[in-house]
Amino acid sequence: QVQLVESGGGLVQPGGSLRLSCAASGSIFSVNAMGWHRQAPGKQRELVAEIRSGGSTNYADSVKGRFTISRDNAKNTVYLQMNSLKPEDTAVYYCNAPIVTLPPSTYLEVWGQGTLVTVSS
Repeated sequence: QVQLVESGGGLVQPGGSLRLSCAASGSIFSVNAMGWHRQAPGKQRELVAEIRSGGSTNYADSVKGRFTISRDNAKNTVYLQMNSLKPEDTAVYYCNAPIVTLPPSTYLEVWGQGTLVTVSS
């Protein structure tokens, strides 16, 4: 059994910063790309940023230059540093990762439970 647990959400004023964390735990053999998605009220879930095990990254245009994704492979943890936050960044943020478990090896697409980020004055 594997799981992703997010933390770090909350209420922040426009222009402020937050740092989200997501830790993978359980019977893990390997974790490849790890990503952050978000879903605002009434909107579809969208990719915010992703990072591969080698460190290459990909960002949504709306967050480029403001958000930074990073990871600690030894801890199977991914972070999202969010700066210059805007009201339109308000959403539930979900961590996601494809995980291969220890034998018997199983490929799982795992999602965290989500953490709410609210940007408001």
